[in-house]
Amino acid sequence: MKIIVTIIRILMGLLFLFASVTFFFKLMPQPELQGNAKLFMQGMEASVYLMPTVKLIELICALALISGRFVPLATVMIFPIILNILLLNAFVDPKNVPMGIVLLLANLFLAYAYRKNYATLVAWKASPEK
Repeated sequence: MKIIVTIIRILMGLLFLFASVTFFFKLMPQPELQGNAKLFMQGMEASVYLMPTVKLIELICALALISGRFVPLATVMIFPIILNILLLNAFVDPKNVPMGIVLLLANLFLAYAYRKNYATLVAWKASPEK
């Protein structure tokens, strides 16, 4: 189990590292989008701050996943981004849905593998440290 967790953690980290580094250094041209997907991306780019913020979170989470440090925190931080990737693809650009599903399942698997670390976050009645 530990080997599978490590493999999935590193693959997810490398994928997000690649995506964020290519965004920041403009290493690859952006694919040509059509219709609502193009409109959505234009809106994200028009906000100026949103895409760099998302890519910065992806980069931080990628480094955490690859290094094996703060993995539970990284899975929590990257979850809304993965969910948005999946929902955007499901509703706007259906041909990329499988990648969103793979990312969601990988993140859920990592969250399950590190589930003991979330015990205090989901405690019914938490108490402060004394």
